[in-house]
Amino acid sequence: MEKPHIEKIDWKNLPFGYIKTDHNIRCYYKDGKWGELEITSKEHLDIHIAATCLHYGQQAFEGMKAFMGKDGKIRLFRWQENAKRMIRSAEGIHMAPVPEELFKKAVVKAVLTNKQFVPPHGTGAALYIRPLLLGTGAQVGVKPSAEYMFLVFVTPVGPYFKEGFNPVNIAIVRDSDRAAPLGTGHIKVGGNYAASLRGIITAVNAGCGSPMYLDAKEKRYIDEIGAANFFGIKNNTYITPKSDSILPSITNDSVMAIAEDMGLKVERRPVPVDELESFDEAGACGTAAIIAPIGEVHDLETGKTIKFSKDGKAGPVSTSIYSRLIGIQFGDEKDKFGWTEIIG
Repeated sequence: MEKPHIEKIDWKNLPFGYIKTDHNIRCYYKDGKWGELEITSKEHLDIHIAATCLHYGQQAFEGMKAFMGKDGKIRLFRWQENAKRMIRSAEGIHMAPVPEELFKKAVVKAVLTNKQFVPPHGTGAALYIRPLLLGTGAQVGVKPSAEYMFLVFVTPVGPYFKEGFNPVNIAIVRDSDRAAPLGTGHIKVGGNYAASLRGIITAVNAGCGSPMYLDAKEKRYIDEIGAANFFGIKNNTYITPKSDSILPSITNDSVMAIAEDMGLKVERRPVPVDELESFDEAGACGTAAIIAPIGEVHDLETGKTIKFSKDGKAGPVSTSIYSRLIGIQFGDEKDKFGWTEIIG
């Protein structure tokens, strides 16, 4: 892929997709230890045909962002939580975990060596950061690799949903599951996303932006919205599902803290799908989506539609939370929580 000229990038109309940048950062685990960071401009990997990431799914990743403030300084948002979550993911499928300091050094180096690709303040865009951990050792038997690669690449992105911060329609899917109880739904590994593709295509074919997955055991409770957490708002309360098969979202954790600070009650509990109709507002949240208000939920099995937006706009509580969150991320609002770190 040819790298675009910086001056030709339309920062305000960026899609959520891959744009070639200058460098990515790599590090290798061999003989029981991590090596030194390497900088490369290559976009492809030289990987063994029997690597465990290719055959047995030994792969984990993270998603995070860097933001350009109006002061010209670049901010990382809660990188420590991403580092900890990648360690949990690695341990969940028996990979060599990436130490927090190595994680940070690689992320910072990836951002600063591609500094010109951090979207300008005021465009609404950000630099997406993708740390990736792969089992690279050759195994034919089903067992963990002895060798690993950790790499970090970056790309400037716009909104995850084409609607931006406007209501998106969601489809309840029941003919597939994203993750099973006692499976890998609580860690960020590629297999969860492969399992979600069927539901995503089903939702898109139904004219919706993303699927709503229900719990795999009973199909009674809301699990996740594709690649994001669900939330509902009613009675001055922010409600989000609690489940062992849901990925703990750093964005959702941040939103809950903001909601409490705004005077809302916060409940993390099983949320029956039958409760949907009682919410005044509903949405999806995650690093990529930030907050995506839900306009309608379509039940593809029953044909029922539940509407949350009557005027095509996000609800007032979701709007307030979103404004507060992005204000902190871009440095426009005081970070009373200590979430952001200036790196350049």
